[in-house]
Amino acid sequence: MRFGRTNLELAVSAPPDLYEPSQTGAGAGAVAVPLAAAAPVPKSALDADAVKAAYQRWAGVYDGVFGGVSAFGRRRAVASVNLLPGIKVLEVGVGTGLALPHYSPDKRITGIDLSAAMLDRARRRVALANMPHVEALLEMDAEETVFADDTFDIAVAMFVASVVPNPRRLLMELKRVVRPGGHILFVNHFLARGGVRLAIERGMARASHSLGWHPDFAMESLLPEADLKIAQIEPVSPMGLFTLVTLSNEPN
Repeated sequence: MRFGRTNLELAVSAPPDLYEPSQTGAGAGAVAVPLAAAAPVPKSALDADAVKAAYQRWAGVYDGVFGGVSAFGRRRAVASVNLLPGIKVLEVGVGTGLALPHYSPDKRITGIDLSAAMLDRARRRVALANMPHVEALLEMDAEETVFADDTFDIAVAMFVASVVPNPRRLLMELKRVVRPGGHILFVNHFLARGGVRLAIERGMARASHSLGWHPDFAMESLLPEADLKIAQIEPVSPMGLFTLVTLSNEPN
């Protein structure tokens, strides 16, 4: 089935210079982004090409394989977004668009993802369901976006922190594009502190490139100590497998 070019698709195909690149963000005039040299890092690093390749493989079966188990975390994150002040929302790692129908109609959603194959499915979902609150779906690197400073009221990254090559760079970029006083949310699987689950996650880490995410991803790889102290951290079903982290984007 073919779909006509909707306003959403026109937004998706717009050239990057439609947006105003930041003077302080990534690009020629970028300031150095502090990475977490001392932070614990997964044992098997991923790069953007590995992530793209993995999600190219998973795109056709993602909803069936991962959609069910991740639905609890996804809906919990969207419910939190819907209760927060502000209407301009950036969803990082929008994937096939599984979360898009659940946002409040008064929110205005921009979704980004590194995988063109996943975005194609998200655009089809939006076209079929008629979601006027979704303003744009864009292929973009979450660590190096083209958005101006303070563009969004809220950013939410679902199951992305353990996928990107540099989680602290992702955090810094979201702090840049979210206005002061706005909110940044992550829902993700984080490394267990001990027990059988820790051993399983360490064993699965060898398959990181095939999976497209890090089973051995510690929360400290994402959040520096100062943010860990102020973050709201909530376990999410099933059985606390996922965690919802909410940060207020306070000015430096």
